[in-house]
Amino acid sequence: MIFHCSLSPRNYQHVLAFAFAIEEINKDAQLLSNTTLGSIIENDAFDSLDTTWNILSFLCNGQGDPPNYISAREDKLMAVIGGLTSPNSRQAAHVLNTYKIPQVSMVPREDLQYVGIVQLLKHFGWTWIGLIVSDDNSGETFLRMLSPKLLESKICLAWMEVIPFILSFSPEEVLLEKLGPKEAFLLQSEICVILVYGDNQSMEGLRLILYKNEIVDMRPLEKVWITTPEWDITALSFTLHTKLVPGFQDFLEALNPYQSNIPFLKLFWFTAFQCLFPEVDYTPKNLEMCTGKEKLGSLPGSVFEMAVSGQSYNIYNAVYLVAYALHAMDSVRAKLNSRRDGPKWFPSQIKPCAGEEIYFDDNGELSGGYDLINLVTFPNGSFHRVIGTEAMKLPFLHFTYEKLLTMPRSSCVESCHSGHSMVVQEGKPVCCYDCLACSQGRISTQTDAEQCKMCPEDEYPNKEQDQCIPKGISYLSYEEPLGLVLSSSAFVLSVATVILFISFRLHWDTPIVKANNRSLSCVLLSSLLLCFLCSFLFIGRPGRVTCLLRQSVFGIIFCIAVSCVLAKTITVVLAFMVTKPGNRMRKWAGTRLAGSVIILFSFIQAGICVVWLATSPPFPELDMHSQVDAIIVQCNEGSPLMLYLLLGYMGVLATISFMVAFLAGKLPDTFNEAKLITFSMLVFCSVWLSFVPTYLSTKGKFMVVVEVFSILMSGAGLLTCIFLPKIYIIMLRPELNTRDQIARTKGTLNCAGHENLQQARLSARAPWLTQ
Repeated sequence: MIFHCSLSPRNYQHVLAFAFAIEEINKDAQLLSNTTLGSIIENDAFDSLDTTWNILSFLCNGQGDPPNYISAREDKLMAVIGGLTSPNSRQAAHVLNTYKIPQVSMVPREDLQYVGIVQLLKHFGWTWIGLIVSDDNSGETFLRMLSPKLLESKICLAWMEVIPFILSFSPEEVLLEKLGPKEAFLLQSEICVILVYGDNQSMEGLRLILYKNEIVDMRPLEKVWITTPEWDITALSFTLHTKLVPGFQDFLEALNPYQSNIPFLKLFWFTAFQCLFPEVDYTPKNLEMCTGKEKLGSLPGSVFEMAVSGQSYNIYNAVYLVAYALHAMDSVRAKLNSRRDGPKWFPSQIKPCAGEEIYFDDNGELSGGYDLINLVTFPNGSFHRVIGTEAMKLPFLHFTYEKLLTMPRSSCVESCHSGHSMVVQEGKPVCCYDCLACSQGRISTQTDAEQCKMCPEDEYPNKEQDQCIPKGISYLSYEEPLGLVLSSSAFVLSVATVILFISFRLHWDTPIVKANNRSLSCVLLSSLLLCFLCSFLFIGRPGRVTCLLRQSVFGIIFCIAVSCVLAKTITVVLAFMVTKPGNRMRKWAGTRLAGSVIILFSFIQAGICVVWLATSPPFPELDMHSQVDAIIVQCNEGSPLMLYLLLGYMGVLATISFMVAFLAGKLPDTFNEAKLITFSMLVFCSVWLSFVPTYLSTKGKFMVVVEVFSILMSGAGLLTCIFLPKIYIIMLRPELNTRDQIARTKGTLNCAGHENLQQARLSARAPWLTQ
């Protein structure tokens, strides 16, 4: 088995991982019972031409045999583990395919790396970044594949630079000519996050720029450098997945260059520990001799890491893959009676000693991912490697050993805070945008939101418009001040009405009660009491029953009250008309006419209510939209036309009562009730005329407040204007509560010469008074 790698002190761990895997497999009697794996390690020095030459040299036994000629040899080449860079692996494949020799590359699909880069940038909100790629086909491919994915995630490239191919030993003038402009640009760039794609060889120029500014000029480029697995440098890096390999560190600690036959081990020992070996002629000569007791664990991490790296881990797994493949081939050969198209010799799943199962897809590609590594370097030269999601919790090293900087911002503009949305600036990249506050009713809960969203119907935005708050339930309740005031007022007026009613009953046979048609007064007081009580149907949470009843009950009861007032007014007019001899209206001057008026006009209102409830009855509903912060529990009237018809009919009836009472108010009498009715109906009509525009201009529970207030005020107006003067006479001026005072004509003397005429008028105007 051949392993190609590029040797350096840091890369030498790959050789040791390869040797350790070979040693483990050869000790496993069950995996390859009759086979011993051998190995050859070649240094390709990051050069694809050297890689090709080494492979041809091995295939030809190192004797210059022509290609396609297979000479006799004891060992058999079973597989080649490819180099660490794509160009080397591709170049080797051209030769190996000819000889049907498999090359194993344990690098996961690169498209997973693109996804990881985008996720990392989005996680930290880095949307305005710089990109550096190598000057080769790999760099072009990387840019072509990554750019659409960045654009999809609204991540923009502020600039893109190509690093020219440079060798570290190139002449000074060549370095200055090619790297000078790149160095000046990087120094002047304000971009804090830079993504780098390339391998150690293609990025040698960038490494020289960073080294010069870091060490020589003492001007560290304090930026976040995000690198891919191909470039081995201290940064925030995507690396190949790794896992602890049992026994590997013990293997490293036990290494002794005098006792091991691992290739290049003495060269590595010389480079790492700066010591000499007796049999090797090294320069300089003034170094101490290597004792073999030096420990790899004592080396700084920048020279050699004891923890297995991702590339070393994949090399370890690649050796096991070859061993499993050989084991599968031996199993197939042992079953001569198996099907001709027996199982594939290439295993789809292996499980090395590290304990982690390795899977391959249908194309033979490794189904794995990448680790995110954050190398936090400390002033003493040591560093801490943080793997996976934990790498996002620590500050990043920005190529400076003096201090660890805080998390940088990298965006074209200031982030749009929650409660705002992005508006792309015309003619600029999508990452450059303005922030616009969310419109009314909308929110954004995250920074840099593309658009604001509506809250659910039962929620509303808070003041900052960054979250939705549950709406409250709004209706006229007994607990709130308005509901408490209105319900208390309704209760007080109801009690006052009951007191008036009781007072009338206690003074039932007094002239003032009899003169005002006590039967009509009782009906009017009863209807006013019911008017005050029906206001309780409007207070509290609306239900199905209350919605059905409240407008109909209110309309019918108020219609009865107004009809009573109209009947009283008509009775007063008729009382004066029947004083003329031979007048036919005399027979209508009693209670018969009053009852007919009340029944007729109330029946019409009741008919309107019946039609309303039969065709389009009211029902409770939730109004989500009239108020921003509340859900209004209200009664949908079903048919607004029927409501307006009910109120309109009541208004026409009240207007008729007012006009009749106004005309009757000019009739002469000491106690003319028509004047009281006129004033009461003036109050009544004023209240309901102001009710209509106020009701139509309010929403929610305030509509109910307006209606309840109108009910109470109009009812109180009738109660006060019609009955308060009577109660005043009954309670405080009983001397006026006589037949003579009630019947006395205004402006005349009640002398004996007119007694017969007065008695006749009294009998005609108030026949119930003489009963």
